[in-house]
Amino acid sequence: MPACAAERASRQPDPFRFGNSDLAEQSQPLPGLRPLYQQVKDLLMERLVGGYWRPGDLLPSEFQLAAELNVSQGTVRKALDEMTAGNLLVRRQGRGTFVAEHDQEHALFHFFKMIGRNGEPVVPESRVLRRSLGAARKDEAERLQLRGAEAVFRITRVRTIDGKAAILERIVLPQRLFPDLAERRELPNTLYTLFAHDYNVTVTKAVERLRAVTATPDALRHLGLEPGTPLLEVDRVALALDGNPVEWRISLCHTEDTAYGISLA
Repeated sequence: MPACAAERASRQPDPFRFGNSDLAEQSQPLPGLRPLYQQVKDLLMERLVGGYWRPGDLLPSEFQLAAELNVSQGTVRKALDEMTAGNLLVRRQGRGTFVAEHDQEHALFHFFKMIGRNGEPVVPESRVLRRSLGAARKDEAERLQLRGAEAVFRITRVRTIDGKAAILERIVLPQRLFPDLAERRELPNTLYTLFAHDYNVTVTKAVERLRAVTATPDALRHLGLEPGTPLLEVDRVALALDGNPVEWRISLCHTEDTAYGISLA
């Protein structure tokens, strides 16, 4: 076993065990319990959430996982198929199954839904206006499900499209998940890539609420707007692999040259 793999195995409990039993002892799901492939998926998810497998890591083969869990390869394959469909894993023919890496392009176009007049996705640039660290306010604690006045990191930035200021964003992050973020001199355009690579926090889902609002004084100043200008407010809570909120973001979007585009199937 490579040194790094041995180190990870030694410092983490075996996520395939349930107390004194494991899946090897459950050839069939008991009445009322989740199907066996779902139990396999849950355990694989635990390894992702716990950082045992990190973005870009190669997973053991279906044969190896099946032997370890004493289940059929078909059961393992069904679990892996669901995780692949959810963009958590990537299958590469002839090479194996890898933990998905949320590179900048993926993070940008998966979670940034603004499109131009031609219907094509637009690529924004970002400029940080201010950063601060402090105790969470009541609304921040509620949206991020924090305990009391837990410390949060706040970022305010402007996003430009084709060189024109178009979006004012306010981002709130739990400090415990990103302990040294305040010390970074520069922040990338796509924060979710940074979260995954440097903090093992992979954003897999975002819940958004959209409404029309009037431009705030901050938006008037930083977006160069006239009083009374209508804006699209995108209120987003981003969720990690374990379903817990890791970011609250409010984006005030001037949609004179853009629109919020989604596809429904």
